[in-house]
Amino acid sequence: MGLTSVGIGSGIDINGIVSALVKAESAPKVAKFDADEGKLNAEISAMGALKSALTEFQDSLEKLTDPETFIARKTKLSDGNYIGASADENAVAGSYKIEVEQLAESQKLGSVAVTDATAALGEGSLTFAVDGEEFSVAVEAGDSLESVMQKINDAEDNVGVTATIINGDNGPQLVMTSDKTGTDKQITVTATDTDGGTGITDTFTMTELSAAKDAVLYVDGLKVTSNSNSVENVITGVSLTLTDADMSKSTTLTVSSDSSKVKSSVEGFVESYNALMSTMSEMSGYDADTKKAGILQGDSMIRSIQSQLRGVLSSRYDTEDGNTMLANIGVKTTQQGTLEIDGKILNNALENDMTQIKDMFSTEDTGLAARLDGLVGTYVQTGGTIDSRDETLDNQITRITDSRTSLTQKMASFEARLLKQFNAMDLVVAKMNAQATDLTKRLASLPGVVPQKK
Repeated sequence: MGLTSVGIGSGIDINGIVSALVKAESAPKVAKFDADEGKLNAEISAMGALKSALTEFQDSLEKLTDPETFIARKTKLSDGNYIGASADENAVAGSYKIEVEQLAESQKLGSVAVTDATAALGEGSLTFAVDGEEFSVAVEAGDSLESVMQKINDAEDNVGVTATIINGDNGPQLVMTSDKTGTDKQITVTATDTDGGTGITDTFTMTELSAAKDAVLYVDGLKVTSNSNSVENVITGVSLTLTDADMSKSTTLTVSSDSSKVKSSVEGFVESYNALMSTMSEMSGYDADTKKAGILQGDSMIRSIQSQLRGVLSSRYDTEDGNTMLANIGVKTTQQGTLEIDGKILNNALENDMTQIKDMFSTEDTGLAARLDGLVGTYVQTGGTIDSRDETLDNQITRITDSRTSLTQKMASFEARLLKQFNAMDLVVAKMNAQATDLTKRLASLPGVVPQKK
């Protein structure tokens, strides 16, 4: 019968010895797995940071790829108490004298005053029409002025009428207001009784409380009528908002080019590019103070991205006014590979060469921003270069995981084999010890072999 406890026969710590031998065999391999996996995870993290930095840089190019960015307009008013203004890219630079004679207003109609806004009115229907469209409200038994108000406001097919109750000196009245201003948005109300009485028609004999009005303004002396206080394209590309009317005062509107938006976009582009370069330098460089190398030091992808970006930035671009490059508008490359802006040169270019700047950045497919966007896209798009690299790294981690499993199984077999061998040795030692003990006893019993006690 075999031993059931390890080391009984020999007195040796077989479990400790086997454990040490298994650990000695597996430890170097596990350490290598840990080191390789740690490096791969660090690379995956670096790829994520690189993709994020590239995406942020790509976002900074969005405005520069849009030609409308370079033809922005701004407005200025000599007196903003009567009017607000904004301009789009179609606006023509110039000055305009504006006077507001009358603001547009909504029509208001009032019902006949009643004694109690909660009292029943009778049965019937009300039909409301505004600018050729209409909707109806059924007035049922028990409906009051308050419930009719609620039905009007809650009607899904309401064509632009808001009802409210005003408690005047004569009693509560239902007041209907057109949701839109102007003389073409007037309300008509048709009341019909269905219970044989006249409660509905009598109550809803409407009185005009406030007439609808069109806005009236003068632009450089030319009269303009509008059904709204928001006036579009009276001046090409300009939106006006009328807030007050006073013909004794005038406002001068000045429309001009807005280079500040272009400058802001260029500055944002430079800042984002420098942030990208900084991120890539940290990943691929060497810190002499800490004596640590970046996780992607010597990586060919980093070198390729940097080289391609610098190639695009240093290229010349065809424009309507001849070819040009970034340096011509004050954006220059430093010895460290980052960009810096010469404000004086940039301001001069924005003032005098906006068309050239627009063509250089935003020409479709061949412009600087379009080329950079396309270049970055090959790396960050789904299924792009970085995704492929991530997939490769993930596959390597999977292989390490499989190798760990294989090693665990191998070490389990190795441990079992060692235990079997040591147990067999222990059994042999136990038998030999038993034989030695038996032999000693036999020898001790032989006369003359062992001295007899007197």
